[in-house]
Amino acid sequence: MPGSGPMPAKGSDRGSAMDIGSLLLVVIGLVLFETITSIDNAIINAQVLSTMQPWARRWFLFWGLLFAVFLLRGLLPWLIVWAAVPSLGPIGALTAAFSSDAAVEEAVAKSAPVLLIGGGSFLIFLFFHWLFLEPKYYGLPGEVFFGRQGGWFFAVVSVLLALIVWFALQRDPMMAFSAVVGSTAFFITHGFREHASRVERDMMQNNLSDWSKILYLEVIDASFSIDGVIGAFAFTLSVPLILLGNGIGAIVVRQITVGNIERIKRYRYLKNGAMYSVLFLGVIMLLESFAIHVPLWLSPVVTIGAVGFFFGKSWVALYRERMRGY
Repeated sequence: MPGSGPMPAKGSDRGSAMDIGSLLLVVIGLVLFETITSIDNAIINAQVLSTMQPWARRWFLFWGLLFAVFLLRGLLPWLIVWAAVPSLGPIGALTAAFSSDAAVEEAVAKSAPVLLIGGGSFLIFLFFHWLFLEPKYYGLPGEVFFGRQGGWFFAVVSVLLALIVWFALQRDPMMAFSAVVGSTAFFITHGFREHASRVERDMMQNNLSDWSKILYLEVIDASFSIDGVIGAFAFTLSVPLILLGNGIGAIVVRQITVGNIERIKRYRYLKNGAMYSVLFLGVIMLLESFAIHVPLWLSPVVTIGAVGFFFGKSWVALYRERMRGY
């Protein structure tokens, strides 16, 4: 009944104790998801860093890493938990992130549907934007068809949002509101990235100061961190695990930025793997929000499987190119 309050997903173990094997699988999934969804971020960083003086590059790679790992990826999960359980307050939400108090865990679990439906809506919108509108290497036959129907993106996501909100209203109005917030967050983030891409073109053409470029890169990092943090809640509701997995992933992205970006760019279908994992995680979050139990291991396994499949496809394509070059 509307207004009766969201119920936790039956049998959901995202907030419960996990054995060592489950913990490792979740962390591996988080690291891979954070890394693969940040490839575009790494490419932008590498392009702008190539125009900066050595001292500015060193400053960004050290202090920027601390900012990205410890501040952004620590602040966002706390804000999300606070928004999902406003009764905790800011201090209570911070304590809840690291608390083993059964009452606090129960409060977070009861609000999980509100959190998950908003995150799921965000991720599904992200996938369909890539499918309909973004330039890409076509990894599956159906992608060509959808890539030619770009004008249908807004119709498709509008209908999806209407359906999600309709079914959410049957359970709890806050779930419906969260779905709208998730879609709003997508359009705000997307609008910012569209503007940032224009700023980047101007930046590469004009002789701007290194401090201006550092500030630009920090803001871009903040934008891309949203995808990783929201997607992380499909793996677990444990903020310490999210911080660990996303933090390691952010370090890996920095290493890619420094030394391996050209090699990574040759694996043309990696972005496809990232976006299909985004779709699967978004669907998992929506299912969980409607009390449809999804095993804890499914999120990391699906992520590893999607990325692994398209990595293999990229490797085959790269191998064939090299053979043709002989």
